[in-house]
Amino acid sequence: MKFKKFGATEQKVYDLVKPITDELGYYLWDVCYEKEGVVWYLRIFIDSDDGITIEDCERANTPINAVMDEKDPVSQGYTLEVGSAGLERELVKEEHFEICEGDTVRIRFIRSIDGEKEIIAVLSGADRDGVSVVLDDGTEKKFPLSDIAYVKLYFEF
Repeated sequence: MKFKKFGATEQKVYDLVKPITDELGYYLWDVCYEKEGVVWYLRIFIDSDDGITIEDCERANTPINAVMDEKDPVSQGYTLEVGSAGLERELVKEEHFEICEGDTVRIRFIRSIDGEKEIIAVLSGADRDGVSVVLDDGTEKKFPLSDIAYVKLYFEF
């Protein structure tokens, strides 16, 4: 896992959408431009301190769609989706790790480490060298980014 670097399209979209989400009182969590099958999806993930409802997504979708039509930053056809970042959202940017310090996370490894494919622990920090967590026994451990498939917030339901 690496801290996410936007591709050129994602960065253009982020720059166009951020003022809109800021004005509406939402936090722009992430922008993903990805192909699934034959369809390209442009996904805008938003958040707020009060959580995100379907009405919030609709409220954000209208001005985002308008600016995307006006500025046309994507060269091919795509499906626009505006949605919540979700309870178990993936941490992909440096600021995500800063915001979520002290929260419980699920770390999925690329290959087993000490016989474990994933762990659930408390996030204590992250930098370009790795992700640090406090394990159940109170010990702190740092895992290299090169060993990590993803880090997501964890909620026990």
